[in-house]
Amino acid sequence: MNEISLLQVLLGEFYDKLNRLKDIVARDIQFPEAPNKIKVAIGMRRVGKTYFLYQYILKLIEEGVSRTAVLYINFEDDRLLPLDELKLAKLVDSFYTQYPENHDRKCYLFFDEIQNVNNWPIVIRRFHDTKNAEIFLTGSSAKMLSKEISTSLRGRSLALEIWPYSFDEFMRAKKISIDRSLYDKKTQDKLRQLFYQYLSEGGFPEIISFDPEVKQKTLQEYLDVVIYRDIIERHNIKSPNVIKHMILSMIYNVGKPFAVNKFYNELKSQGYHIGKDMLYEYADHIEDAYLAFTAASYDKSIRQVHTSPKKLYAIDPGMVRALTLDYESDLGRLFENIVYLDLKRLGYKISYYLTSERYEIDFLAQTPRGHKKFFQVAWDMQNANTIEREERALQAGMKELKIDGEIITLDSYLRKGIKMIDN
Repeated sequence: MNEISLLQVLLGEFYDKLNRLKDIVARDIQFPEAPNKIKVAIGMRRVGKTYFLYQYILKLIEEGVSRTAVLYINFEDDRLLPLDELKLAKLVDSFYTQYPENHDRKCYLFFDEIQNVNNWPIVIRRFHDTKNAEIFLTGSSAKMLSKEISTSLRGRSLALEIWPYSFDEFMRAKKISIDRSLYDKKTQDKLRQLFYQYLSEGGFPEIISFDPEVKQKTLQEYLDVVIYRDIIERHNIKSPNVIKHMILSMIYNVGKPFAVNKFYNELKSQGYHIGKDMLYEYADHIEDAYLAFTAASYDKSIRQVHTSPKKLYAIDPGMVRALTLDYESDLGRLFENIVYLDLKRLGYKISYYLTSERYEIDFLAQTPRGHKKFFQVAWDMQNANTIEREERALQAGMKELKIDGEIITLDSYLRKGIKMIDN
């Protein structure tokens, strides 16, 4: 099938899909308003990047843009194989051939999972420079946010990260609306029930309406796909069993310290033979695929930052629950993980902080403009010892660094969420 025939099939399917779309859950993030920039949405598979594009496309059409001025291509489609920059260029040229009027008007080009196309930046850069078009990309690799974008697109792009549903989006997806200004006992009980559900299920959009067993199985399948396609195949991993063991170890231990050196010694004691440098690479690949993340300690000494253990967090509480069994003991760490993700959604740089007396504060969040704030997460504030410990650490950190902070409890979270740092 030549490119024009293939494009006609793809466009026909795309138009049919648009006609069938309804009840798309509005996300709390939007592409930035920057007409001359390529917009890039990055995130793990299945977090809703495609529907985020559909939402934007429908908005364009509602505003009067002709659908024939819109090109959408999903590069996960096996009919497009083999994928290279020549195939990409021919598909776009075929779009303009199919609709010649597009040469004389503004067009909107959407390329989903663009990282599957070899040498894609060459073509994207050329079309950006020569066409009257806005270009939108998605990808499942964090490196698109740094290395690939900053070096290949050379200042032509703006990127944002797409995450699984937040708690607010989770309620929206379930068509539940609760007035939090009336924070009476009935409201509290409803919110708590929903939040426990969110802790257990997480926020991957597709599984919201699935039965519990199907949800767990689907999340485990998500993990398998990311491990094999986005990590083992993409990076040509020579020790797949080791990296799978590393991924599970990281996800099991959200909210806990993680040191590659300690993990290396554990592997060694189990008879694995792999170098420490390779394990550091594996950890980078895992974070690149958006499965798990690390928060370093905050310290003025760069050496101290690099030598201190990092704390672990996962892409979604549901993913953690799909792989663990001890639900009750996980609640506090899952709550901490949710707060971490909310801070990431706000675009903050996140560290943890150890005071001079070695009291730990869960998060030191920093805005892109450099404003800082402490967040101490406390699941159970009924115990007097817990209250004293959390407040002692927070007060010590605020005094040492002279910045504000707050304790996030379940009650405060359900009532008002995470307050943005004042700029």
